[in-house]
Amino acid sequence: MGIQATGCLNQCTNESKPHLHQEVKNLKNSVETNKLPCIEKFYLTILSELGEDAEREGLLRTPLRAAKAMQFLTKGYKETIRDVLNEAIFDENHEEMVIVKDIDFFSLCEHHLVPFFGKAHVAYLSNRKVVGLSKIARIVEIYSRRLQVQEHLTKQIAQAISEALEPAGVAVVMEANHMCMVMRGVQKINACTVTSVMLGKFQDDPKTRSEFIALTGKN
Repeated sequence: MGIQATGCLNQCTNESKPHLHQEVKNLKNSVETNKLPCIEKFYLTILSELGEDAEREGLLRTPLRAAKAMQFLTKGYKETIRDVLNEAIFDENHEEMVIVKDIDFFSLCEHHLVPFFGKAHVAYLSNRKVVGLSKIARIVEIYSRRLQVQEHLTKQIAQAISEALEPAGVAVVMEANHMCMVMRGVQKINACTVTSVMLGKFQDDPKTRSEFIALTGKN
C-alpha cells in the first residue's frame, strides 16, 4: 500500500452558496455576541467569589475577555461535519491508505475545564472516495473545540470520518499532555496520554495496522 496526497477543496462555482454561507455565519456570530453578557457576568461572579477585586484595573475587562476566549475554545459546538466537508468529497479510483499526521489540536478537559493538547494522526483506507486533506484537520478541530475527554474525542473523529467517507477502515491515534495532570493533582509534567481507535480493516488486519503504525512512527 502507498500514501496518496489528495487535492484541497475546489472553490464553489455556485455564486448563491457563498452568499448563503455568509448569511449563516453572520447569524451565528450574532447569536454568539448576544450570549457574551451572560457568560461575562458569571466570570465576574467567579472572580469575586475567589476573593479578587474585580474592579481593579487589571481585571476590569477580564470577564469579557474570558467570555470571548471560552466561546472560541468551544466553537466546535457551532460547527458540523456537513459545514466542513461542503462538497470536498471526491470520487477517485483510489483504494490505498491516506494519512495526515502531526495535526496539532487543543481541547478543554470536561472534568476541570483546563487544557489538554497534542497531536493527532489520522488515516483512512479509501473506498474510491477521497476528501480534501485540510478537511481531516478541520474534523479534528471541530471535535477538539468542545469540552472533551481524550478517549471520546479520538472515537468521535474516527466515527465522523467513517460515516462521511464510508472507507474500508479508519485509524486515529492521539497523544496529548493534560494540564489537569501537570498543574494540579499528581503534577506529573512529562506524562503523555496516548489513545487510539481502529475501525474496519485497521482493526481486522494486523498488516494494515502495522503499516499505519510504521508510517506514523508510533511503534
